[in-house]
Amino acid sequence: MARSVRWTALTAAALLLAGCSGGSSDGGGDDKGATAGAHPSAASPAATGTAVAPPASLTGQKLDWGRCKATADSAAPGSDWQCATLKVPLDWSEPDGNTIGLALVRTKSRAQGGDREGSLLFNFGGPGGSGVSTLPSYGSTFSSLREGYDLVSWDPRGVGASEGVRCRGDKAIQAAESLDSTPDTPAEEEAYFKDATAFGKGCAKDAGKLLAHVSTTDTARDMDLMRQVLGDTKMHYFGISYGTELGGVYAHLFPKNVGRLILDAVVDPSADSVGHARNQARGFQRALDDYLESTGQDPAKGSKKIAALLDRIDSDPLPTSDGRKLTQTLAVTGIVLPLYSEQGWPGLTSALKAAEDGDGSELLTFADGYNERDTSGHYGTTAHSQRVISCLDDKQRPTAEETRKLLPEFEKISPVFGDFLGWDTAGWCHDWPVAGQFDTPEVSAAGAAPILLVGNTGDPATPYEGARKMADELGKGVGVLLTWKGEGHGAYGSGSDCVDSTVDSYLLKGTVPKDGKVCS
Repeated sequence: MARSVRWTALTAAALLLAGCSGGSSDGGGDDKGATAGAHPSAASPAATGTAVAPPASLTGQKLDWGRCKATADSAAPGSDWQCATLKVPLDWSEPDGNTIGLALVRTKSRAQGGDREGSLLFNFGGPGGSGVSTLPSYGSTFSSLREGYDLVSWDPRGVGASEGVRCRGDKAIQAAESLDSTPDTPAEEEAYFKDATAFGKGCAKDAGKLLAHVSTTDTARDMDLMRQVLGDTKMHYFGISYGTELGGVYAHLFPKNVGRLILDAVVDPSADSVGHARNQARGFQRALDDYLESTGQDPAKGSKKIAALLDRIDSDPLPTSDGRKLTQTLAVTGIVLPLYSEQGWPGLTSALKAAEDGDGSELLTFADGYNERDTSGHYGTTAHSQRVISCLDDKQRPTAEETRKLLPEFEKISPVFGDFLGWDTAGWCHDWPVAGQFDTPEVSAAGAAPILLVGNTGDPATPYEGARKMADELGKGVGVLLTWKGEGHGAYGSGSDCVDSTVDSYLLKGTVPKDGKVCS
């Protein structure tokens, strides 16, 4: 497919950045040449809970920080930023075996001496988002946190410059844009699943042995090695969107190493693959309803009108200014992107009006931004990395028959997004080359220091209810919930002085707010 229908749990700003930059780089690590071409069939034992402590050769490695280099897809950040490569085990059950390289980026703290808390790691979501390209673009947003921390991010394994996976080329991606992601006939259904199989085979061919070692658990173990190499006794971490799931998994594996953890735009850890799709259907429909109300429309009538537009596009794709056709799948992706932030709502109004008038150009521009397609026709790889990570994590593999039974429920939840997310439960990991590892991630973290969760009541991609569930699963006295009554994906840096000051006070001073605090 041109992109998966499963919408990426990235911050809105990161999504817009990805659309402007045209994609992630395909940089390599130490051993890609040795492992490419293999076809894995089983997941790493390390990813399911058993792992051996890393050897001194890894914990004692010295990072060679230097000026960051430009890539084919993005310019080098300014002189305040430095880059380095961290070696981690390919397979955490064999830490003395082959290694891969993880790309890191940092800007140093302004604090002097004892005022410096240590390093603050960032993950911006996805899974599949590049921290190396995203963090420098957020420099002003997180500037206050440099009073206590070196700000550090990285490309997780399988992402960008850390053995990034590309499952198919640009021409194949564009050719697949014509596929129907809500198949209406046996022929369309056959093409849909055939394409899913081909995508998985392409990932296996490119990633080789790495495909079985890109799980969230593998990355959480990488984080603890990173903590040690950076010289920190405790993990200080800012996880956004999918990064909250990663933070929860880290806290479960290493509760005694938890320092100050912020989890913003919180993923529901109790939801399996189908449950996650239900949550996104509710979240995006809720955001669409809020958008429609803001324009003076009745949400039910407005949604019905948009669903009818998508049905017409399904039968007769719209022309666009660049000569491509706006298909139904591209149209719904174009609607999704501006719902990630209230700032995108005026653009959505214009794009929907143009589509009603027979011009799909504006919705296509939004879809291309989401799909990381630049004006030369080059696509980024965030969606590829997202799929290889989540399909290794998720054990569920719904069949087409099981999905058909789910469709009425999904359509009831959302007349606009339900069909797409319902079918996605079957197509996303169909015929995947590696078995999934768990139904839901384990995030219980008894004994960990208090972890601050920030839930936004208007979040489309990670609905607010997930924050309370994460707090409950982390355990009593660990999960502390801060609620923001806002719009968009994520809360920090989105215009709430209450949220920003509460988070800053927690990270810089260690002040834990009362569980249940509300910022309106």
